Amino acid sequence: MPTHSQHRHITQLFIAALVYFTNFFSVAHAADINVACASNFQPSLQKIAAAFERTNPHRIRISSGSTGKLYAQIQHGAPFDVFLSADRERPTDLHQQGLAEPPITYAIGRLVLYAPNGDPRARLERDDFRHLAIANPQTAPYGTAARAILQKLQRWDAVQSRLVTGENISQTFQFVHTRNAELGFVALTQVLAINAPQDRYWLIPSEQHVSLEQDAVLLRSSRTIDAARSFLAYLQSTTAREIIARDGYEVP
Repeated sequence: MPTHSQHRHITQLFIAALVYFTNFFSVAHAADINVACASNFQPSLQKIAAAFERTNPHRIRISSGSTGKLYAQIQHGAPFDVFLSADRERPTDLHQQGLAEPPITYAIGRLVLYAPNGDPRARLERDDFRHLAIANPQTAPYGTAARAILQKLQRWDAVQSRLVTGENISQTFQFVHTRNAELGFVALTQVLAINAPQDRYWLIPSEQHVSLEQDAVLLRSSRTIDAARSFLAYLQSTTAREIIARDGYEVP
């Protein structure tokens, strides 16, 4: 009959073997999850991905751009697993086309008018600028919202010759941040990220433009569908929601 020390040794060997095979199984089933992400959400996604990877064997690979361009890439067969849009329209369209599972809302964006120098709202009202930056209204939801505000203020036609149009909201922010435009409509999360003084941005009331609800979908063409589904579940976790809220979004 084995002695007590032999029992302990056998138990230790069993635990070591269990840990080895568990790690082997996890590594063997680890996957790269390709996420197409609207450019406004990329900084937040990087934080969420880092937290996800600390407790999961999978790795997140991020491709960012304007929502409209990512949507077009997906329609043409781009090998993404998950799409994090800056609107609800494109994910809903992909679902209706049979290309994606039902969408979920993961964040609600906020639009601001930002000016590194001076009161942005006063500068807009006084016409005190040479260039005004907005994201492309045709491909970027934040640009669509900016156009709606300018139309509501009856300024859209008047500013046409002074518009600087970014391909996406990240490029739009860079136009203003580098002083190539005196002011511009950007995402609240962007001005919070640089700790901009509150008197340098005007938080646009959300009821004055179409809601910036941002939806995510799992693409049915995904080759790592189980891993992608686990990431989407994590996106709705307490940890992810806390990151999203801290970064200046409303959480659904």
